[in-house]
Amino acid sequence: MTQPVVVFPDAELVAVTVLRAALAVGTNVGVEWPRNLASALPAGVVSVTRGGGAEVQRHVLEDVTLDIDVLAADKGAAHDLAQLVRAHLRAAEGTTVDGSQIYTVADLSLIWLPYAPDAETDPIARYVLVMQMRLRAKPATT
Repeated sequence: MTQPVVVFPDAELVAVTVLRAALAVGTNVGVEWPRNLASALPAGVVSVTRGGGAEVQRHVLEDVTLDIDVLAADKGAAHDLAQLVRAHLRAAEGTTVDGSQIYTVADLSLIWLPYAPDAETDPIARYVLVMQMRLRAKPATT
């Protein structure tokens, strides 16, 4: 017997879609740091990267870990933006985003992790937020 072809949603895209709609215009939200990082810091940078994840219910549900870099001009602004990111993702629980159902959203950790590229460069204010989403698979196509 042939198993169904089940495609899970792109968790990065789901999170980025939620955050782009929710955060202030000008906030750089994506899956990579922008090339013009220093000039983007005043409005804030949010970069979502898929961490681990696995099916919890075969062909139905997947738990996905998201590592979210939150950068800003100073520590206070980075902290405030990280808290907004956390709040907006938690608020997305129970919603459908571009056909992807978000069953649950869990907060795993939030740590201060300044980024210092080299000795001649000032550290960049950075928090790393780790969250987990439980997403429902998209219906199989025939």
